[in-house]
Amino acid sequence: MSGTRVAVARIVTIGIALALALLLLAAKEASAAKYAVAQCGWYVGADASWADTTGGTKFRSDGWCVPPAGQDPFDGVHLKSFTRDGQTTVSGTRFARWRWEAPPGTAISQVRGTWWHALHDGMEQRIGVGTWNGGFDVFASAAATDTTPREFVAGFDPAQPALEDRLLCARAESKWCSLEPASFAAIRALTITLEDSQAPSASIGGPLTAGGWRRGVQTVGFQGGDVGSGVRFGETTVDGGRVNLTEYPCAEALIGSEWRATQMRPCGLAASGGSAIDTTRFSDGPHALHHCATDFAGNVACTPDQTFYVDNNPPAHPRSPVVVGGEVWRRQNGFEVSWANPDQGVASAIGGALWKITSATGFDSGVKFAPGHDLTALSALSVPASGLYTLHLWLRDEAGNDAPASAVELPLRLDEIPPAVAFENEDGSAPEQVRAVLSDALSGAARGEIDFRRLGGEQWTELPTKFQPGDGSGPAHLIAAVPANLDPGIYVFRAVGFDGAGNSAETTRRADGSEMTVRKAPGSAVGQAARASGKARIFARIRWHAHAGTALTVPFGAASALGGRLVDAEGAGLAGRALRVVSRPSRGSLRRAHVAAARTGAHGGFHLPLPPGPSRRIAVSFGGAPDLERAIRAPLTLRVRAGVELHAVPTRLATGETIRFAGRVRTLGAPIPRRGKLVAIQYYDSTAKRWRPVLVTRSDHGGRFHARYRFRYVTGAATIRLRAEALAEDRWPYAPGASQPITVRVTG
Repeated sequence: MSGTRVAVARIVTIGIALALALLLLAAKEASAAKYAVAQCGWYVGADASWADTTGGTKFRSDGWCVPPAGQDPFDGVHLKSFTRDGQTTVSGTRFARWRWEAPPGTAISQVRGTWWHALHDGMEQRIGVGTWNGGFDVFASAAATDTTPREFVAGFDPAQPALEDRLLCARAESKWCSLEPASFAAIRALTITLEDSQAPSASIGGPLTAGGWRRGVQTVGFQGGDVGSGVRFGETTVDGGRVNLTEYPCAEALIGSEWRATQMRPCGLAASGGSAIDTTRFSDGPHALHHCATDFAGNVACTPDQTFYVDNNPPAHPRSPVVVGGEVWRRQNGFEVSWANPDQGVASAIGGALWKITSATGFDSGVKFAPGHDLTALSALSVPASGLYTLHLWLRDEAGNDAPASAVELPLRLDEIPPAVAFENEDGSAPEQVRAVLSDALSGAARGEIDFRRLGGEQWTELPTKFQPGDGSGPAHLIAAVPANLDPGIYVFRAVGFDGAGNSAETTRRADGSEMTVRKAPGSAVGQAARASGKARIFARIRWHAHAGTALTVPFGAASALGGRLVDAEGAGLAGRALRVVSRPSRGSLRRAHVAAARTGAHGGFHLPLPPGPSRRIAVSFGGAPDLERAIRAPLTLRVRAGVELHAVPTRLATGETIRFAGRVRTLGAPIPRRGKLVAIQYYDSTAKRWRPVLVTRSDHGGRFHARYRFRYVTGAATIRLRAEALAEDRWPYAPGASQPITVRVTG
C-alpha cells in the first residue's frame, strides 16, 4: 500500500507540474527575452555544481554526459547522487544535490528533463528551485524506486535564481535513514529556459567616425557589453544596409534546428571587433552609420546614427581658367591665375589646387600643391627664365581626391630680354630717310620711334616714325624721313624699340657698330636762312582736381587738362607762341591720334582741356622760330581706369544659398574684346587689407556680365564687401578699374 501511495503521489505531482507548465507556456510573456540551455544530453556536458551537506561522508556523485561521437547521445548519460557504500545511516534533513545557478541579470522560468531513482527507507528525490529569499520550492518529488527514465516539465512565475536536484533523507533531523540498500537520484536531458531582461550596450568608433571626409577603405571599431547571457552578435549597417556581421564565440549547440546554450551564461560579457568598410560602394555625400549588439537571449541595443561623409570622386577641371592680365607676353616674372570651381554638389568642397609648369625645352617644375578651402586663384607663380611655358592646373577636394587627367593648360609667357635694334648700314651722306632693324625672338617687335639731335646738342627731337612689322621670315623696321629743313651740320639719330612685353632698347649705332650720323651739307636754302639763336624748353603736366604729374591715372569718364609753360634758356616765358599737342590713344582704342593747337599766354603758360576717353600718350612740341630752336616735350601718360557697374541679389542670405551677380563694363572709344571683357569678382580681405578674387568671368559683346557664387562654409554671421574689377588685357585701352563696393550679409 505504501508503494502504491508513493506512485500515486508521484503521478499527482507530475500531473500538477505538467498542468502548471502548460499554463505557463500558454501565458503571453513579453516582459523579457529568453534562451534555452541544454544540459547532460545531446553530447553536451553539465554546467552545474554538486554538494554534500554531510561533508562528503554519506553521499557521492557521478556524472557522464558526453558519450563518444557516433554513439546514441543519451546512451548511459546521467547526473547522479548516490548514498556512499560502507555507510549505514544518514541523519534526517541531510542531502546531496546538483545545482544550476542563473547568471546575474537572468532567472530560470522553466525546466524540462528526465529523472529516475532508486529510493529506500525514507530517502527521496526532490527537484525544485532555489528562491530569491534563499528557500527551496519543490515541484517534483518521489519516495519509491522507479528506474524508468520519465520526463518532467515545470514553469516558474516569477522566474527563480537556481535549479536543484536533491537526494534527501526526508525525516526529521532527530531521525535517520538507512543506507542499506543504497539509494540514488538521477537526472539528464535538461532544457533550462532563462529570462534575460537586461539589454546589452553598444558603441562604435574608429577612423570612419573621426569626422571629415572619407574615401577608399576605412576601418570602424565596435564594442558590446552585457550583464546576462552575454554578447552573441554585432551588426554594423550603413544607411540601413548591413556592412558587417560579427558572431562572437559562445557555448552553443544546434539541437533540433534550434540553437541552445550549453552553459548557463553562454557568451562573454564584453566583446569587441573591427571591420574594413569600402566607401566606394556608397555615393558621395553624407551617410548614416549604425551598430547593434545582440545578446544570446535576443535583446538588442543600438547606437544612435552617426553621420560620416564620403567622397571618392575627384573634382572636374577648373572652370573658366584665366591668366590675370591676359595670356600676353610680360616682362615681370610673376603670374596670377584664377578660375571658377566646379559645383561639387553633396561632395566635399575644393580643398586646394595642384599645378606644375613645363616647357617644350624640357623644364618641369614638378607637382606643387596649394591648399585652400574653395581656392580659386594662385598668385606669385614664376618661371625659371624668359620663354613660353605651360601651366597645368587641376583641383583636389577636401577628401583628398584629384585627377591629373582633368588638368587645364594655360600659357605663361615671360620676356625679360630687350629687343635688338640697329640702324641699317648707310654712308654719311644726307639720305631722305633712315631705317632701323627691330627684332625680338620671344614677344616680337611691337613698336618704336626714331629721334635725332644736332651733334653736341642735348635735346632729342622725335620724328614721325613708321613701324613696319616683319613678314615672318624677316625682322621689323622703323622708318623715318630725315627733315628737309635741317641746317648744315652733323646730326645723330637714335632708334628706340619696344617688344610685345614692353621691354625697350635704344641705339645710336648701325649694325656695323658705327655711329648713326647724317651730315647736312651747306647750300640748303632753309639752312642759309636765319638761324635760330636761342633754345626753348617746354614744361608740361596733366591735371585732374588736385592731382598733377607727367603720368596720371584718372577715373573712367573724367575730364582732365594739360597745362604748362614754354620758356627760353633763361627761364623767361615765351608769349604768343603756337604749340602742337598730339594725343595717341592706347592700343585697342577706336579713336585715332588727335592733333590740337595751343597758344602760350602772356607769361608763356598754356592750357588745353583733355576730354574723357581711353588711356593715351600726349606729346607737346614747339616748331621753333627764327630766333628760337624747336622744342619737344617727352610724351606724358594719361591712364584712365575702366568703368564697371556691379549689382548683387540677394544681399542677405544664408550659408548654402547662391548670390547672383550682374553688371556692365562701360566703353568709351573702345570695343569689347572679341572673347568678352575679363572681369574679376573680388572680396575684401580685412586681415591682409587687400582685395582677393572670388571668381573670374567674361562679359558679352555688349559689356554685360552675369555670375553666381554659393557661400558654402560661412558660420555665424559675416559681412562681406564685394566689387567687380575690369582686368588689364592686351588691346584694352584702359587701366584696371573697379566698381563701387557692395555689402552682403551671410548667416551660417
